[in-house]
Amino acid sequence: MRVEVVYALASGQDIAVLDLAGDVTAFQAVAASGLLERHGLAAADVKLGVSGRRTTPDRRLREGDRVEILRALAMEPNEARRLRARAVRRR
Repeated sequence: MRVEVVYALASGQDIAVLDLAGDVTAFQAVAASGLLERHGLAAADVKLGVSGRRTTPDRRLREGDRVEILRALAMEPNEARRLRARAVRRR
C-alpha cells in the first residue's frame, strides 16, 4: 500500500512516500516514515490528520492516503482575526 506522511513547517513540507505491506494504522505509517526522529517530535504528543481531517492514531489507512502530522497553532484564529481587524481600523 502506498501512502504519504507529511510534516508541514513554516519553511516548507517534509514528505515521506512509503510502500507498506498489510493493514497499517496512521501511527504505524508515521513511525515508519522517520519524520518523528528527524524533527525531534515526541510520539506521545503528535496529533494526526488524514487528507485534511483530524483522526486517531489507530485509524486504518487505505491506498493513497495522506497522513499529516499536525503542528500546534502559532496563534489562535480568533486572536489573528482581532489583530487583522485592528490593522484595518488604523488605516
